[in-house]
Amino acid sequence: MELRNIAIIAHVDHGKTTLVDQLLKQSGAFRENQAVAERAMDSNDIERERGITILAKCTSVEWEGTRINIVDTPGHADFGGEVERILSMVDGVCLLVDAAEGPMPQTKFVTSKALALGLKPIVVLNKVDKPAADPDRALDEVFDLFANLGATEEQLDFPHVYASGIGGWADDELDGPREDLSALFRLIVKHVEAPKQVEKKDEPFAMLATTLAADNFIGRILTGRIESGTLKVGDSLKALSRKGDKIEQFRCTKILAFRGLSQQPIDEAQAGDIVTVAGMTKATVADTLCALEVEEAIQAKPIDPPTISVTFGINDSPLAGKDGSKVQSRVIRDRLMKEAETNVAIRVEDTPGGEAFIVSGRGELQMGVLIENMRREGFELSISRPKVIFREEDGVRMEPVEEVIIDVDDEYSGVVIEKLTGYRKGELVEMRPAEGGKTRVVAHVPSRGMIGYQGEFLTDTRGSGVLNRLFHSWTPYKGAIEGRRQGVLISMENGTSVAYALWNLEERGKLFIGAQEAVYTGMIIGEHSRDNDLEVNPLKGKKLTNVRASGTDEAVRLTPPVRMSLEEAIAYIDDDELVEVTPKAIRLRKVHLDPHERKRASREA
Repeated sequence: MELRNIAIIAHVDHGKTTLVDQLLKQSGAFRENQAVAERAMDSNDIERERGITILAKCTSVEWEGTRINIVDTPGHADFGGEVERILSMVDGVCLLVDAAEGPMPQTKFVTSKALALGLKPIVVLNKVDKPAADPDRALDEVFDLFANLGATEEQLDFPHVYASGIGGWADDELDGPREDLSALFRLIVKHVEAPKQVEKKDEPFAMLATTLAADNFIGRILTGRIESGTLKVGDSLKALSRKGDKIEQFRCTKILAFRGLSQQPIDEAQAGDIVTVAGMTKATVADTLCALEVEEAIQAKPIDPPTISVTFGINDSPLAGKDGSKVQSRVIRDRLMKEAETNVAIRVEDTPGGEAFIVSGRGELQMGVLIENMRREGFELSISRPKVIFREEDGVRMEPVEEVIIDVDDEYSGVVIEKLTGYRKGELVEMRPAEGGKTRVVAHVPSRGMIGYQGEFLTDTRGSGVLNRLFHSWTPYKGAIEGRRQGVLISMENGTSVAYALWNLEERGKLFIGAQEAVYTGMIIGEHSRDNDLEVNPLKGKKLTNVRASGTDEAVRLTPPVRMSLEEAIAYIDDDELVEVTPKAIRLRKVHLDPHERKRASREA
């Protein structure tokens, strides 16, 4: 059977996963009456809740005698590590572009990686049935993007189709019959080359491990593309590290191939196919699995380095251990090391003392997803404010800068530009009209300045703005950036909050807690209306007298408290504050709970 390996790449929300759903349906991967969830490829809970893809997934379809292995990739820059690894496994890419929005920052990121590997993209102009769609403009912008990224003549001569993922059709012409996706299937089979590895099927077996997972029944499993040779169940293999050192020798106990949404055991796999192998105990991502006579490891593509770091510590608040079952530093360390093994974009380091761990990654969303997964598994953690990773070049301190692309209503563009260029040390690169009466603002802003800006941005634009960001380059350090302007309200007592006390505190600022909630000394219960921290008593009840007067005993009506999501809380805190994360609660607190210790620490700082 003929073989094709492709990845579907695009900016977030341009319709990758929905299109894969339709490819699976129309190729007959599902039975007529099979119950299949919408966005079937987004299998994990957080992906379903947020409507985003976090992990790259493989699937495979058959079309007129050709097997097409399809990899669905994430769209967010924070999960770019997944995309970078996956592209080394495929021979072609389908680049999806929203016909209304045109190429966006993530489109640029994934396309630059694909072009650098010499892949020839197929451009799919998706969502052409949207009222604001302008497929011709989008196509011109894609061509300009390819040219700017240094595409070769061959790559610039890309084929394209007009499509609607949700409608389940693709056509070579904009006014085609709009019946099914056969035009896209035909283009993939014709335009994407068969894997070159097929010619090496008589050589010794070798494969580069690209993703790692664990199966409850068969243990550790590694997925990758077979670079040469044939693999049979029961073969003796060895694993080589990147440097070519032998890690272990093992027997291949199972080979799984992708067939539709499920993986099925097969007896033999050929060069060029994407398969999952079981039997190893130590081998991991970027290692080479090979026959015993092979001596050289396959070179793995280098991954972009992390740009931010967060400190994960044990929860040492007075409420520790009430919600979660995993509270010891040893258990937290094991879990983080396991994460770093499967996720190549994450790095974990121990701190002196061993009570906390520095976790480095690509962005706040990636960290937020990891913390959310851990709290669902029963962990209790204290999380520090994210810090940007600097590096030295020729004695100069360099910091990462991001390209920020914002689509915003005209009336709010002034405040957005002022925040980015004034307070956050950014540089305005471009400002032009965008679709739907909006203004597109492009700026280069230090990564430090973008920490915590998302919530402020939504407030400034009344929720109507769209912000996208992407790592751009390293530049010399731009000087101090102002942090949060408001102080916080800090509880001075341990106990349960009282409605009457909170009602009296409302004039002091916004509250983060409601009545009848557990509080402790040093816990942050609200934001002060001024720029200094204020210690308050949320337990103070009403003094009772024996004099009754009309109108004094009315029910207390509280303004609903501000509830922050995990990412908002992490971005909100200052350097002397922590987020306490448990399976049931997200609380803000000071690092030093005792007021005297806080004063001493601030004097030393």
